[in-house]
Amino acid sequence: MSKVLVLTSSVLGEASVSNQLVAEAVAQLRLQDPGAEIVTRDLVGSPVPHLTPNSAAALRGGEPANAEQAAAIKLSDELIGELKAADIIVIGAPMYNFGIASSLKAWFDYALRAGVTFRYSEAGPEGLVLGKRAIIIETRGGFYSEGAMQSFDSQEPHLRNLLGFIGITDVTFVRAEKLAFGPQAREQAIKAARVHIGQTVQDQLFQAA
Repeated sequence: MSKVLVLTSSVLGEASVSNQLVAEAVAQLRLQDPGAEIVTRDLVGSPVPHLTPNSAAALRGGEPANAEQAAAIKLSDELIGELKAADIIVIGAPMYNFGIASSLKAWFDYALRAGVTFRYSEAGPEGLVLGKRAIIIETRGGFYSEGAMQSFDSQEPHLRNLLGFIGITDVTFVRAEKLAFGPQAREQAIKAARVHIGQTVQDQLFQAA
């Protein structure tokens, strides 16, 4: 039985393409593993607080000096516990102004914690969250995979770096692009992403297990 952590970060609710594709991924995972344990974090409905001077100080280590710091450590421990317990992480990541949603960035701010999910050594930083697989579902109004707009993509490289920094390097990016290029382009992009999700779940995840 696999354990799956699902993160959604779109502000569009049911109208969100990333949310729809995340639901598709979860359905495919359940189809392959009916006993899968799914933990979902809706980072819009239940947002992780953005960093403050108190929470940032607490997450850097040391004993909490006040209630806000204690709450920050408690939340970070909870989020990291869910992450470490998961075999598979599914992240819905719409592109906002060329990057990820601030709600998703806030989750990473609490999950990337020195001495817990990564550490520094004489050889440099070392990720401590190992043996995980991730499916990142990216939705984009434009086209950023190649061509003139590729340099504007601060979404995928950022996510790859954040995950890799804590040791998650087995990552598949599912892109639904050109969503703002008209109905036909939108439909084709969503259809292609659904196919990619199915192939990822069946071929890459479970055959490699």
